[in-house]
Amino acid sequence: MQPFSPSFTRHPRWRGIGIVVPYDFVLDAELWSWAREDVALHLTRTPHLDAVVDIDMVKEISDLAVVEAASRDLSAAMPQVTAYACTSGSFVRGLAGEARLCDALRRGGAPLALTTSGALLDALDALGVSTVSVATPYDETLTKLLEAFLAEAGHETVGVANLGLRERIADVDTDGVMALARAAARDEADALFLSCTNLCTIDVIARLEALLDRPVLSANLVTMWASLRAISALPTDRPERLFQQAATTASAGAGAVRRAGGLPGPAPA
Repeated sequence: MQPFSPSFTRHPRWRGIGIVVPYDFVLDAELWSWAREDVALHLTRTPHLDAVVDIDMVKEISDLAVVEAASRDLSAAMPQVTAYACTSGSFVRGLAGEARLCDALRRGGAPLALTTSGALLDALDALGVSTVSVATPYDETLTKLLEAFLAEAGHETVGVANLGLRERIADVDTDGVMALARAAARDEADALFLSCTNLCTIDVIARLEALLDRPVLSANLVTMWASLRAISALPTDRPERLFQQAATTASAGAGAVRRAGGLPGPAPA
């Protein structure tokens, strides 16, 4: 009897996306909602903290050693791209800090690397947006740092609203998100951004785009769009303008290459 000799290969059905999220992240289902059937998401969380959402907490969950270790934890799943899915953690140290996070992901084994804030900039570029309204659940300090990050990248913020929350961001209901968005929106803004990957937005984006007649972006939307674009796996049936417009105006994976510093191109479709 011949001994069984297995062969090893990546599962042909799925393309993998690794995602590093903060310890308090609860919106896994929202991320999955944007994934095609042939895409697998592999999530890992940063170590637990007994902390509220403020600048100190944000700096701890975006510590480079923490992010590198999380990326290494994901490497067993062999994702084709790894995203650091935290808006505040990826804008808190400016553009240079965002680039260092991508470096940390790559040191941990990510073949392609991106962050939520970097994905936001790529989405704004792909849509031709120069002015943006910003709605956040954060306190004033973190909100102003987001404005500074956008300004550093050449985008003017016109219209800002924030909830001042330091906990339970994921518990903000649809009506609360809609009210926050309307408070931030301005006619002179080319787009509206809803910040924080723990703010539930998937049920309001298309409604707000119809109401405001302009692109509406959210943290989880841009993270998934950039990740899917990097592996040539963008869905064709999504209602959000980012998917409808940017997929035809931007080359797949270009943003990931620019933001993450000369990464190789996307996997073939």
